[in-house]
Amino acid sequence: MKAPQAKKIDHIIEKHKDVRNDQYYWMNQRESPDVLQYLEDENKFADFVMQDTETLQSELFEEMKARYKKDDASLPYFFNGYWYIVRYEDGKDYPIFTRKKETLEAEEEILLDANQLADGLEYFEIGSLTVSPDNKTLAFSYDKIGRRIYQINFKNLETKELYTDKIENNTGKIVWANDNEHVFYITKDESLRADKVYRHRLGESENVLVYHEEDDTFDVGLFKTKSLEYIFIATSSTNEDEQRFIPADNVNAEWTIIQPRTEDLEYSVEHYGDLFYIITNTDDATNFKIVTTPVSQPSKENWTDHIPHREEVLLEGFEIFKNYFVIEERTEGLLQIKIINNDSGNAHYLEFSDPTYTAYIGINLEFDTKILRYGYTSLTKPNSTFEYDMETQTSTLLKQQEVLGGKFDADNYISERIWATARDGKKIPISLVYHKNTAKKSDTPLLLYGYGSYGVTIDATFSNVRLSLLDRGFIYAIAHIRGGEYLGREWYEDGKMLQKKNTFTDFIDAGKYLTEINYTSPKHLYAMGGSAGGLLMGAVINMEPKLFTGVVAQVPFVDVVTTMLDDSIPLTTGEYDEWGNPNEEEYYQYMKSYSPYDNIVAQDYPNILITTGFHDSQVQYWEPAKWTAKLRDLKTDDNILIFKTDMTSGHGGASGRFESLKEIALEYAFLLKIENKN
Repeated sequence: MKAPQAKKIDHIIEKHKDVRNDQYYWMNQRESPDVLQYLEDENKFADFVMQDTETLQSELFEEMKARYKKDDASLPYFFNGYWYIVRYEDGKDYPIFTRKKETLEAEEEILLDANQLADGLEYFEIGSLTVSPDNKTLAFSYDKIGRRIYQINFKNLETKELYTDKIENNTGKIVWANDNEHVFYITKDESLRADKVYRHRLGESENVLVYHEEDDTFDVGLFKTKSLEYIFIATSSTNEDEQRFIPADNVNAEWTIIQPRTEDLEYSVEHYGDLFYIITNTDDATNFKIVTTPVSQPSKENWTDHIPHREEVLLEGFEIFKNYFVIEERTEGLLQIKIINNDSGNAHYLEFSDPTYTAYIGINLEFDTKILRYGYTSLTKPNSTFEYDMETQTSTLLKQQEVLGGKFDADNYISERIWATARDGKKIPISLVYHKNTAKKSDTPLLLYGYGSYGVTIDATFSNVRLSLLDRGFIYAIAHIRGGEYLGREWYEDGKMLQKKNTFTDFIDAGKYLTEINYTSPKHLYAMGGSAGGLLMGAVINMEPKLFTGVVAQVPFVDVVTTMLDDSIPLTTGEYDEWGNPNEEEYYQYMKSYSPYDNIVAQDYPNILITTGFHDSQVQYWEPAKWTAKLRDLKTDDNILIFKTDMTSGHGGASGRFESLKEIALEYAFLLKIENKN
């Protein structure tokens, strides 16, 4: 079977006197029979190329599925008189949301069975659920397409009947007012930007617009404080925040702004007593600090330092208790949890022993308690939830992720953190995990994962599906490259805008270092990344096509210039502060110099698997489609190039508890197929 050859239609795009001919531009016509035929042809070709791995894919799928507990349940948490539990039943793909009144021995009440809503649908995802303060009404949202456009419904928890109220085209976020009658929600504009906040009263058809964000570089968020006393509208761009609030008891109150948006001022707010607690970068607090301000006078001139800025510590979050203040911070890349006694001022840290790990504050809904719930995981240890007595400084394990389907033993796996040197002298952290029987040598297969954008940090976490690679002799590594915040805010700033290429060269230098220290060799080195990490994959194989023998690019953002010039595409205008605005020539030329689609040349490329979702609202399907077509046309090798489109899903892949495992099975089979040839 021959690989599909997409037709070429000249399409001239001129900007800043620079002329580009995008011959695959026609692929953005979603309903075009030619587009649908091309995607179908690519899917058939991918199946043909991978047909010799069908048994392996099935084996991998069943193996990974077997590790999951089929009738699993979440750890219960107590809120407003009820214990809330999310559970799964054997043979069902979707969660069942339940509660028990006052005690865990009480009769279970099913709030919502997502399996019933998903019946007969190819795609289904719950957005959120929230119960009214009087515990009588459930508001819930769901997406049936995969474009992250949700519908909100309401359920009477006393009669079990659905209300006729139905709210469409929203973000899925729902916030109840304290009157049990009103909810607030957010709608999206044509580009799928969250832009308007409405107030809805149960039983009424007219919804009241309470806020419209007209600046298309800002998105809108919505939340209720932990105290349940205030409702906030949060508007944010990449580098600026503005938050306004009303008392949750008065839906008709005037919205009060904490601090009007100011260039490069970021902040987020929580409440306790007479104060707002704010994490912010004001006053050159690059790695953030925490301030307090009176609720009655919340503007910046009244902000007082509570936790000062420290150059070497990135503040990531906090939790307020009556007698304790808990901070989530990152030092030299590793997350730490610091506990401060409000009365004495004494502080201590929780102790963690793995060389690379993730620790985080869990669900803590009570103020007047000495118990902190936190989570911990590492590359070798399954996700665990603990309760920590902040007074006695003792931890109790509440629940640990079960790994079934075999005799999993954490002691059979080894994790490390090593440091590569970038070409400009910066030290790049790399987290690794491998089976204790896997030798680090030149013929050992190694999969290097990377992301490196938006300040998102890819921490070292456990994956039970990843065991299928580790048990087959792979080393798995994460390159904590610039563009993320692993080493603080400056690590992010040094990998965005006009410094974006540092992200790509860091990944390349990390890969080269792993070969230099003989953990692997280019013949056995593989790379993987998704979304903005897919951009990373595309840039890297243009710059260093012989460093990796195989690459998996998931929902890749690869047509940077054309997308960033089109403000009708979701996310575009809101991301000018991440990539730059190509309407300005300096940013246009810089983007063009690394955009994967624009820099494909006639050369040998590694084996490549590209995946996408037809309904993807974050990275439109046509970006990887165009990229595939152009690679096919220009590449000079005989290596594998396959492109797989899930016609029923969006950016997050297939829905359902186990369906997404088939996608992972395909990716692993692709890697193993190449490795077995080597």
